[in-house]
Amino acid sequence: GHVARALAIEEAWRALGGSALIAVSGDARARRVGSGRHPFLDEALPCPALDLGEDLHAPLPASAKGEVVLVDQWDATAAQLQALRPRKVALMEDEGEVHEAADLLFQPFLEGASWSEHPLKTVNGEKRRPYEDQRAGCRVALGARFAVVSPAAQALRPRREPNAVLSAHKLLVTFGGSDGAGLAPRAFEVLRRLVEEGRWSGACTVLAPGGLDLEPFPGCTVLESIPGLVRRIPDFDALWCAAGITLCEALCIGVPVAAWGQNARQAAILSDLAQAGACCDLGEGPEADLTVLAEALAHWLSPEGQETRQEQVSAGMALIDGKGAARVAAELWRLAGA
Repeated sequence: GHVARALAIEEAWRALGGSALIAVSGDARARRVGSGRHPFLDEALPCPALDLGEDLHAPLPASAKGEVVLVDQWDATAAQLQALRPRKVALMEDEGEVHEAADLLFQPFLEGASWSEHPLKTVNGEKRRPYEDQRAGCRVALGARFAVVSPAAQALRPRREPNAVLSAHKLLVTFGGSDGAGLAPRAFEVLRRLVEEGRWSGACTVLAPGGLDLEPFPGCTVLESIPGLVRRIPDFDALWCAAGITLCEALCIGVPVAAWGQNARQAAILSDLAQAGACCDLGEGPEADLTVLAEALAHWLSPEGQETRQEQVSAGMALIDGKGAARVAAELWRLAGA
């Protein structure tokens, strides 16, 4: 998801006339990206790439040129950001005070998803919009207007708001390319229970990296992945996913979403989205009571849940219009020029 977001921002940055380098660290999947190969397609990346190795906090070498660096990882440190100087430094999401070592923070969800553009307010003689803040030398851009989705999601966005179907018969279940929290087997058991109890009779596609060693049930297909996943989202009546880029893409396209947080941080993001009316928040997946969750999911998928799903489609499309990558690139361009 982080790499997909980087690629969307790189495309928007290139449209402004800039050039970018993607520096990646992490597990074996990072080696593919670092070698210049696209993470999802059998083709080369559209920009140069640099493999920093397995250490998530590996420093950028002096050979990495650029006026501005966007750090997109959940556990960045102040020392890591300081080491990037004298470049301008931007950070994607922070729930603590690390961003105070940066020049710019994008905070799409952790402090609220919905922020109006007007009226302007004057703070210390400077005009600011409601979604702008200034903290210890760091400018903060708040709200879902800065949530990044792939260009494909924007292209798939319908001209008119789609109608949620009476009963959600086709469900896609995915918790990311690695499903590090192991949510796919738990979701599988919930759906099996609903089918066996006659409370849902739809067809579900469960994406489980590495597969599932579980007895199948009628209507369920288990796949390791779907190439070009974003383009398949409109094929489904609803999604059950985590709080990553797939969630944002579904909201942008207008497909209703039930979401499980993979950890406490994702649970906080889902809480903000749910308060804005954009999704069905199922809480933190690893800790969820599956009996209680089955009740909530059964209602949400049923004809009685259609009105709720329709309201979520409206709120989600209003929050995420698909232009987040362009806004992020514009703010980075402004920062580089400063």
